[in-house]
Amino acid sequence: MRRRTLLALGTSMPFAAHVQQAGAQQAWTAATEYPAGAMPAEGLVRLAEAAKPLVIAPAFDAPGGVRSAAMPRAVAEGRFAIGDAFAGALGGLDPVFLLSSLPFLATSAAEAKRLLVAARPAYLAALEKLDVTLLHVTPWPPTGIWSRRPIATAADLRGLKVRTYDATGTETLRALGAEAELLSFQAVATRLADGSLDAVLSSGDGGAGRRLWEHLPHFTEIGYAMPVSLAFGNRDRLRALTEAQRAELERAATRTETGLWTLLETRDAANQQRMRENGVTIARPAEALLAALREAGGAAVREWEAKAGAVGSEILATYRSGG
Repeated sequence: MRRRTLLALGTSMPFAAHVQQAGAQQAWTAATEYPAGAMPAEGLVRLAEAAKPLVIAPAFDAPGGVRSAAMPRAVAEGRFAIGDAFAGALGGLDPVFLLSSLPFLATSAAEAKRLLVAARPAYLAALEKLDVTLLHVTPWPPTGIWSRRPIATAADLRGLKVRTYDATGTETLRALGAEAELLSFQAVATRLADGSLDAVLSSGDGGAGRRLWEHLPHFTEIGYAMPVSLAFGNRDRLRALTEAQRAELERAATRTETGLWTLLETRDAANQQRMRENGVTIARPAEALLAALREAGGAAVREWEAKAGAVGSEILATYRSGG
């Protein structure tokens, strides 16, 4: 997808960041709540590699206890130079961040790319209001339901204690009788271990999947969404860069995002192979279950559009027109 090249701070420009002081390179921490091997972690690793000889140090598993919802503030305050956040976890800051995880809106890589093209200006603007600047976007494989027991019908969702990753997912599953609860990924492991969760709405990608299959041996391919994570930089640190550094780092961010979309082409199949090797049963849902989920999800999308106002309506119109 086409990206704009912008070198002046205060404009919508995707780039990574690095500053040299007294002739020595100062490492910049790039933090995410996700474990090594998950797509957002892979994005930070690739960004660090692409930005060489600049020094960016990826940090995983919510360093300092900072999870996605708190990441923009942590980066704006300078706790980290770069942060990654699951977009849906930022929905309380701006409804536009819920867009990519709206149920059954974009369920293929091609659709997810097209939605990102329509939404990128809004992501840029919303992040700038939080005093951070977009670096790159990380796509996730399709979301399904991990569970202790098989989920074959809508009745199997009733009373199910399930973790969701954003408000619309919570509303969708509650509409079908599930006891859905919005939780960060870092909070999931403890709740699975103590038995207070029956299921998790997630792709279970990479390192994240390794934590889920220990407790949840069933995965239902409902094709719920293909959400994104956002990586962004501290604006004050970015201001210290020269124009040449900004151009170089924008190229690194562009290479990173392009590479992540290429990786996505084979990632889901690789994930599922590892899941099966670790005893996970992967099932496709019956059409009746999908119909019930889509109906509940449609109500959540309409509610989101009302909250997002003109910006949300414009994005959806552009996306649905194929533009």
